[in-house]
Amino acid sequence: MNQRRVYFIETVIFLLILLPSIGLALGPRPEDLSFLVVAVAVIIHDVALTALALYFVWRSGEGMAAVGWSAVQFGREAAIGVALFIPLFVGIATLEGLLNALGLPTPSEPPSYLLPRVGVDYLLALVLLVVVAIAEETIFRGYLLRRFTQVAGNRFLAVIVSSAIFALGHAYQGSLGVVAVGVIGVAFALVYFWRGSLIAPIVMHFIQNFIGLLIAPRFLAG
Repeated sequence: MNQRRVYFIETVIFLLILLPSIGLALGPRPEDLSFLVVAVAVIIHDVALTALALYFVWRSGEGMAAVGWSAVQFGREAAIGVALFIPLFVGIATLEGLLNALGLPTPSEPPSYLLPRVGVDYLLALVLLVVVAIAEETIFRGYLLRRFTQVAGNRFLAVIVSSAIFALGHAYQGSLGVVAVGVIGVAFALVYFWRGSLIAPIVMHFIQNFIGLLIAPRFLAG
């Protein structure tokens, strides 16, 4: 069996694990869930999925650097991530405003079970944000983007497909939110290709989620 076919089968298996969580995002939202339960479940799920992706990489004989796991110039890459987040944030806010003016509804607020309520929730939220940023960038940019590129032989198509899957996992945010997340996914992919490292995308992802989970809901509530 040639290597390209191995990559194809491997990617299909990986998607079979990933798609159920997308199905949950597209399905009904049980409002009686608590933040603690959901956060722990997401952390366990993301850690498991990341471990599987890294196992596939190891089994294929590729080093961790192949999927962007490299600590070389960590401070520099983290600073680039912070700097790039500013134009990204402004661009996404502008895009959402334009799409909203064209008739797409404002992105839905996060479900109540995704919002921390008490002190211990906020500590867990920080752990969740770190895990999600690392896991999702490893899964969608480091692994899936690389595999789609290897299977299709086309970076542009790989960016579009991986970003679309990434966006569908945020379907609870509504149609405008899905579009915005898809654009964010494309931006993260381009930064990853440019830098050859996941550090900057991870930092950008963390800041985006930090604002969305801990800052924006409190600002809107005020």
